[in-house]
Amino acid sequence: MTRAQRTLYSALGLTGFLFFWELSLRSGLLPGSLVPLPSSIPGVLWLELLDGIWLDVVRSSLSHYSVGVLLGSTLGIAVGMSAALLPRFNAAHSWLARLLRPIPPLAWIPFAIIWFGINPSAAAFIISIGVFWINYFASYSAVHSIDPGYDEVARAFGQQRFLARLTKVSLPAAAPGILGGLRAGLGQGWMTVVAAELFGIPGIGQRMMEASSLLATDIVVVYMLTIAALYATFDFLFMVVQRRILRWQS
Repeated sequence: MTRAQRTLYSALGLTGFLFFWELSLRSGLLPGSLVPLPSSIPGVLWLELLDGIWLDVVRSSLSHYSVGVLLGSTLGIAVGMSAALLPRFNAAHSWLARLLRPIPPLAWIPFAIIWFGINPSAAAFIISIGVFWINYFASYSAVHSIDPGYDEVARAFGQQRFLARLTKVSLPAAAPGILGGLRAGLGQGWMTVVAAELFGIPGIGQRMMEASSLLATDIVVVYMLTIAALYATFDFLFMVVQRRILRWQS
């Protein structure tokens, strides 16, 4: 199947889903009081844009999303690579990692409120935790799985210093795995940002909570689609950058 055919079938599938959704509501199969009409969503989005609400909440969410993703990704990659390259460091922190990893990011909300208060810093902290572990394990696995023969070849060609082997051997060899973790972290960040805002921090999550309390499901759907659009945009841009970074593989 060609790329054009896949795109066509995907578009037909989405169109069919929206048509069935609309038809089910108009025929009374689904309760119109609890599920919005797809055809009403563009008008609701337009009203949110006119009132300036959409831009405000998206800007707020983007601010602590960006901080959380940047912090979690940087620390996750640094600690994960260090654990793979330094056996003593790996042994020293391995039990701590196994203890903290199963704790979901949302379980840290009480501490985030106590430490930072109800402000964007708390949301960024929650987001960074979820992003950290994804990048940590992706980086650790990517570096740990590098063929030891690469290091021996580098030494044979005079690369005796650790930093030289890191930049010329370890990072290029592990780059696909590290970038895969970064990409997954971008999605995890958006999945966490809404929940991190539910306790009163301005953003998409708070707006969705306000709308749901008023049974304004059309507004909820608008911001669900907003999150999907933002993630798709970030993912597309990241893939463009990733292809340029890994162009040496082709």
